[in-house]
Amino acid sequence: MNENIFANVGVVILAAGKGTRLNCVDHPKAMHLVGDKPLVSYIVEKLEQAQVPKENICLVVGFCKEKITEYFGDRVSYAEQTELLGTAHAAFVGSRALPAHLKYVLVLNGDDSAFYKLETLENLVRLHTQDGAVIPLLSVEPEDPTMYGRIIRHEDGQVEIIEKEYLTDAQKQIKETSTGTFCLDRAWFERIFPTMPRMVKLGKLGEYGMPTTFAMAHKEGLAVRVVKLVDNKEWFGINTAEELQEADQRKKQGL
Repeated sequence: MNENIFANVGVVILAAGKGTRLNCVDHPKAMHLVGDKPLVSYIVEKLEQAQVPKENICLVVGFCKEKITEYFGDRVSYAEQTELLGTAHAAFVGSRALPAHLKYVLVLNGDDSAFYKLETLENLVRLHTQDGAVIPLLSVEPEDPTMYGRIIRHEDGQVEIIEKEYLTDAQKQIKETSTGTFCLDRAWFERIFPTMPRMVKLGKLGEYGMPTTFAMAHKEGLAVRVVKLVDNKEWFGINTAEELQEADQRKKQGL
């Protein structure tokens, strides 16, 4: 990957979640072993291969944070999410911990990014830094999108992210969903977050969600982009023991 692509980009990896559906009691979800290594280690290694400086890689930790800090040591930087208030809040906490000179923030989930190719992340960052979109987002069409929100593409060109709790029956038929991988204009994101309180919590979840940033960008007349993964297998969401086992097998097969 071209190192210059990341010259002004910090990376925030969300790894504070407990993983309730997987019964994680003594380690974060992102530290589940897949192919004999923690899930989150794969994306960290890819960023290291891309020569992203360690101070520009921030792991947002929370539940059982010592499991993550002991594993990675000083290979990355850290920010602690003391209250689990949603993905946007975690991204904000991580963004504020990055070096001050960085202009952009790539937000990744530590528990679903193990199969990303470097080229995929490079293309998303390039779209942001060269195309002027304030929020490019990676989308995917999983075989079964039941557990996820959906990308709604309106006839007027507007793109909306609807969380699964708010989907209509018609919208549930759409397969395209967000990967949760965003590239943000840092100054804009830190300005619109709760300190000014312009971002509202998702009513049914009581959390600050990244999809809200899309709606806020639209209100300001700013450009957003959705880039669909060419290979849907690059994104692998893990919410069940069966999915965890499948991810483990794929890594052991060298995928």
